[in-house]
Amino acid sequence: MTFWGITLRTIIVHTITYFIIGLVAFSLFNYSARFAEPPMNAFMRPTDDPIVALGVLFQPLRGLLFGIVFYLLRNSLFSSKRGWLTAWVMLVFVGIFSTFGPTPGSIEGFVYTIIPLKGQLAGLSEVLTQSFLLSALVFYWVRHPNIRWLNWGLSILFLIVLLLPLLGMLASRAVTP
Repeated sequence: MTFWGITLRTIIVHTITYFIIGLVAFSLFNYSARFAEPPMNAFMRPTDDPIVALGVLFQPLRGLLFGIVFYLLRNSLFSSKRGWLTAWVMLVFVGIFSTFGPTPGSIEGFVYTIIPLKGQLAGLSEVLTQSFLLSALVFYWVRHPNIRWLNWGLSILFLIVLLLPLLGMLASRAVTP
């Protein structure tokens, strides 16, 4: 598989899974209320902030970064039956638990932030689920590149996911006097 073959699939899958899992978590965990209360309100934007509404538009950039890493590790990840598990463990250990900064849910976050343990653990279910789906779906799609309905379906869903926040922003501007 080529660099762009892996990277574009990763961009698409990351953006879609980020949006869907984020939407579910937003509803289940009442992020509007949680982010408005201390200590979260000290570093999280309110959920009605326009840049938060447009946050999904930045996800192709993150997908690009993941895709570069997946490409560099392609022989280990995509030639093994359990390559999806290797990718997921890598994302979890390096990208979630062992971040260089004190991110909530990471070892550094547990040590250096004042966010209660319960608050840090609540967000982990979201990122663990999204990273799992990212790993599994990219692995499957890279190993089965000729499934037309998958190529078309995920590509169309990707475009819809990118259009929704733009349409929402335009609609809110049309309503605002």
